Amino acid sequence: MSLKHAVLAALLEGEASGYDLAKLFDVSVANFWAATPQQLYRELDRLSEAGLIAARVVQQERRPNKRMFTLTDAGREDLVAYTATAPRPTAIRDELMVQVQACDEGDTDAVRGFVEERMEWARGKLARYDKAREWLLDGRDEETYLREAERIGPYLTLMRGRSFEEENLRWGERVLAILDQRRSVRQG
Repeated sequence: MSLKHAVLAALLEGEASGYDLAKLFDVSVANFWAATPQQLYRELDRLSEAGLIAARVVQQERRPNKRMFTLTDAGREDLVAYTATAPRPTAIRDELMVQVQACDEGDTDAVRGFVEERMEWARGKLARYDKAREWLLDGRDEETYLREAERIGPYLTLMRGRSFEEENLRWGERVLAILDQRRSVRQG
């Protein structure tokens, strides 16, 4: 997947500035696609030049002018074509996994600390996802939301992000237990 399609999909929520999109990426899109604000702004320029999004300038008195972006018909058509294309399987590329793989030869205490940091990161993301979920549901239960909401894609990706972080916590707890057990056996 390219950042292009992540941005186009984010604009399905409606008109947004680059700043708005950066916040949206941080809260919701980040559960499946990461991008820095600089990457987003470069991609917005490319998409605008390609005619997939339209930009308009909003004059502001005490702040710099801002550009607001919307999907064009060509952008929507591109997304339709994209959703009909089979995705490639995801491959995990995670530096922590390499460190865990080598922990028997390295600094096990450091690796243990890195696993704990990952778990804290996962807890933080779960808290943000819970807030996003509450906002999406807006007082409705999940079943009602899924039946009545105009768009369910953001909720479905949120569910995946939650599952991913919950699994990171389960895995981290298991790794820490194994490392602790091995330490006690070796010290015993």
